[in-house]
Amino acid sequence: MPLTRLREFLRLEAAGGIILMVTAALALMLSNSPWADHYQRFFDTEIAVTIDKVGVVKPLLLWINDGFMAIFFLLVGLEIKREILEGQLSSRDQVVLPAAGALGGFVVPAMIFAALNRGDPIALAGWAIPSATDIAFALGVISLLGNRVPASLKLFLASLAIFDDLAAVVVIALFYTADLSTAALTGAAVCITGLFLLNRLGVRALTPYMLLGLCLWVFVLKSGVHATLPGVVLETAIPLRAPDTSLSPLRWLEHALHPWVAYFVLPACLPAFAFAFANAGVPLYGVSMDHLMGALPLGVAAGLFLGKQLGVMVTCLCVIRLGWARLPEGSQWLPFYGVCLLTGIGFTMSLFVGNLTFGSAPDTYLSATRIGVLAGSLLSALAGLVVLHLTLGDART
Repeated sequence: MPLTRLREFLRLEAAGGIILMVTAALALMLSNSPWADHYQRFFDTEIAVTIDKVGVVKPLLLWINDGFMAIFFLLVGLEIKREILEGQLSSRDQVVLPAAGALGGFVVPAMIFAALNRGDPIALAGWAIPSATDIAFALGVISLLGNRVPASLKLFLASLAIFDDLAAVVVIALFYTADLSTAALTGAAVCITGLFLLNRLGVRALTPYMLLGLCLWVFVLKSGVHATLPGVVLETAIPLRAPDTSLSPLRWLEHALHPWVAYFVLPACLPAFAFAFANAGVPLYGVSMDHLMGALPLGVAAGLFLGKQLGVMVTCLCVIRLGWARLPEGSQWLPFYGVCLLTGIGFTMSLFVGNLTFGSAPDTYLSATRIGVLAGSLLSALAGLVVLHLTLGDART
């Protein structure tokens, strides 16, 4: 993609990541304050969208997790499609390194988590919690170093996180489903067929795609499959190229969504409240060292801090040594390792998968997960910042 588009992407995602830090800190403060009950009751508030007694009724927290995260995954899918077709991931050399790093960074944390929690079948269901990277938070952290960090390293981190998020969508669809509804799945199949018919017929107007996409989201939500999946399905149908010189439908939608996702969907799903604000609150009253060193929080924290850096670094080292890829331009091994450390910032994505896993389990599981996510993400952020600060030279122009 053009350099200006890359800079805009990195700027928006980094700014969204900084807001995430602030909202996460605010959530922690409120959930451990005299207003903790009000904080919890606010997100338990039920919101209904119905037409003639047919519709969706969910608590605010689930509207955030099921609705706004679907928009986030739509943007992720649009980015991947454009990059693969004509952007930074359009050749093998460009796509192999972040894709391989994402694979290693997904598998190794899951293995560490499973090894530490093999004796608890309930906890073991959370094996995917430490496997995804929070793109906005990671880029927000790396932005603290300014232009000392080469753009190629930032692009590597963003590309790897995008592949991570795509893998998370697949895992959510396959492993985090409720009882399936045949009628709803049939409706979803009709919507998907309609989307691809629009594409094959050369329809370039976005309105029919968005209307069918909304219907698809409702059907999938009712089907038992997690409602983030429609975002990825929708992006595959939206055309990239226009038949004339008019603006590409995919580019227009991506450009329109970027500020809203960077500033509202990830950090503030509603103008005043954040996804992080809704999910990062962890009551710490009565938390002892035994709680912190339990297998579940330890597995999440170790998976993020140790598993991500090991999985990404070792896998990338192998593909580079085999001659399948090269280090990002202008980078050396130590700064590259610093970026590998930052991939352990799971935060939003890990909290999201944790909510899916333990939403109906005893509260202790979800609290332990949040503690592990916060600890592993914080350790990864601090270690990555220290390594990058010590190994990068003066500011780059």
